[in-house]
Amino acid sequence: MSPSKFNIRVYGILIQNQALLVSDEFRMGMRMTKLPGGGLEFGEGIEEGLKREWMEELRALIQVGPILYVNPFFQRSAFSKIEQVICLYYKVSCMSPLEVEIVEQPFDFMEEKEGAQVFRWIPLGSLTSDVFTFPIDKAMVTALKLHIA
Repeated sequence: MSPSKFNIRVYGILIQNQALLVSDEFRMGMRMTKLPGGGLEFGEGIEEGLKREWMEELRALIQVGPILYVNPFFQRSAFSKIEQVICLYYKVSCMSPLEVEIVEQPFDFMEEKEGAQVFRWIPLGSLTSDVFTFPIDKAMVTALKLHIA
């Protein structure tokens, strides 16, 4: 079955003190590591959607910087066979303090239940594509390393 819908995702790349902020989540019965962000809603601009996602997830106001990566390859959604995923990754900076708990260990949830989410920093020196769950995020790491080199 060929996809019949686009799923446009927007993510923020926040680097502070030579570390990248990532999100560990438990959704649809699976653990996943990705960047903060999510799905663009109809009637919403890309920057507006990214700012909304960061406010929802991190309660943080952000400034959206340059786009750093868009997947150039076809990717079917891991969750819907009828959706093709397009991901846009922007450099962001925080305009307000992060008001969420930052953990040290992956998936250090208080309780592993639907919707659980925690954030952690990964030092850029130890950042590899293996950290991430999804193929587009894995490909983004290569582009990110070129950008920060």
